[in-house]
Amino acid sequence: MSASRCPTDPTRVGLHSANEVYYWCQQLNCSETRLRNAVLAVGPLVADVRAYLAR
Repeated sequence: MSASRCPTDPTRVGLHSANEVYYWCQQLNCSETRLRNAVLAVGPLVADVRAYLAR
């Protein structure tokens, strides 16, 4: 994987970069809308977002 596709902080879901949004959508197997809604609901910590999406 190229450096541009790696998250800046692997413990937080970043929504400010298209590359990070793409990365997290792939990692969490969700749409961008669902990812953004999850971050709005529980914050940017990956563990929290992952748990929210699993519901």
